[in-house]
Amino acid sequence: MRWLFLLGSCWLTLAQAALPFNVPEALSKAQLPADSVAIIVQPVDGGAPLISHNAAKAMNPASVMKLVTTYAALEALTPAYRWKTEVYRNGTLNQGVLDGDLILKGYGDPALNITEFWRLLQQVQQQGIRQIKGNLVLDLSVYAPEVGQRPVLDDEPWRAYNANPSALLLNGRNTSFRFAVANTGNQPSVQLSQEFELPQIRVINTMQIRKGACNDWRSDLRYSITPQTDGVTVAFSGTLPSQCDARYLELSVLSDTQYVFLSFKKLWAQLGGQFNGQLVLAPATDANTRVTTWLSPPLDSVVRDINKWSNNVMARQLMLTMALEAGFTPADETGAALTLKQVLRQRGLQFAELVVENGSGLSRTERISAEHLAQLLVTAWQRPVMPVLMASMPILGLDGTTKKRLADSNSQGMAYLKTGSLEGVSSIAGYVQDMAGKRYVLVVIANHARASAVRTVQDALLKQLIEGR
Repeated sequence: MRWLFLLGSCWLTLAQAALPFNVPEALSKAQLPADSVAIIVQPVDGGAPLISHNAAKAMNPASVMKLVTTYAALEALTPAYRWKTEVYRNGTLNQGVLDGDLILKGYGDPALNITEFWRLLQQVQQQGIRQIKGNLVLDLSVYAPEVGQRPVLDDEPWRAYNANPSALLLNGRNTSFRFAVANTGNQPSVQLSQEFELPQIRVINTMQIRKGACNDWRSDLRYSITPQTDGVTVAFSGTLPSQCDARYLELSVLSDTQYVFLSFKKLWAQLGGQFNGQLVLAPATDANTRVTTWLSPPLDSVVRDINKWSNNVMARQLMLTMALEAGFTPADETGAALTLKQVLRQRGLQFAELVVENGSGLSRTERISAEHLAQLLVTAWQRPVMPVLMASMPILGLDGTTKKRLADSNSQGMAYLKTGSLEGVSSIAGYVQDMAGKRYVLVVIANHARASAVRTVQDALLKQLIEGR
């Protein structure tokens, strides 16, 4: 009977390894030309691919490029790496009164949020500064000025995903607008509020309620942005479906320096401090006195935010950090791309077709082949940083950008996958485990006007690989 058991086990392994997935048929059903899609399925031990279709073709990967950036950063910086934000002063300090300026010097921390900024300012006041008679000086000198002036994609200059990097980036320069159905009185209305409200962001709300489900809630939402001398006016119009619970839209309506300055004034006052100065941009000098230094969460935490939720500006800040630590001062994207490629070469990953613009995938020029992206993931699997990289990816059907993918199937939780999408681009890449416990690297990239249709191919391939059907 033992030989029957062994024969049955071998048959199961061979059956799963065969992976009878008809790529041409699947692409035909999705109405996608065969040459517009690249697919590779490969065991994580580096064995021969189970599927290899257009694997050597250079493709635009969209946000899947973040896997390249985060892997290189984990290798170059280590998962324990932390960013710093330094606070200096000039002038004299006497009985809580600073007769001079407060100076904030940024080093590109991608994770500095409002809560942490509040704690940083609390530390400043604990160092004895309660009143500032001078100005707030921001030192942005570690980044080249042009990195904050790049053109935006898809003609959406106000969307948060298009925010440019800054050496002192607060909250991703992101104002989150919350929309909800208010059922006060006889007539339901749209309740609109800011997450971390700034009075200089004035909101005009003329939205109405419409009947219907919430799955297309953005279809009739319109907004306009009007910059003012002392802030900005954001006007919302259109309708919100009556069946919606709370929904959010993230916009970047202030410059990086405006956002820091206005947030500083609000938080400083809330902490009981006094300040009536202006915003000044200038580098700190050796003559300044250091007040305190703020340290970010470690990189292993930051890469989760980047990959789980596909945060573009955080990925761009991370790539610039690699350049800064490699000696490019001020850091720019050219130096960052050179640094990233050098890190990959040190791990035996030399990709002739690789084009890196900003490392986030928010680009029309970035390129990598499916086989080389798979090679990177196979290499990463053998490296000490693998647990951190894998944990940063969305878990199929459970969280991040794949929370709703195959959520009601046996495939739920069986893959860690980064997704990517731009107009004309749809991609997915990561690690997949089948029901027998064998693990694979999967990469699917589509570059075509109908690229979004590849999702059905991705899901069918995942189910076949995981469940054998």
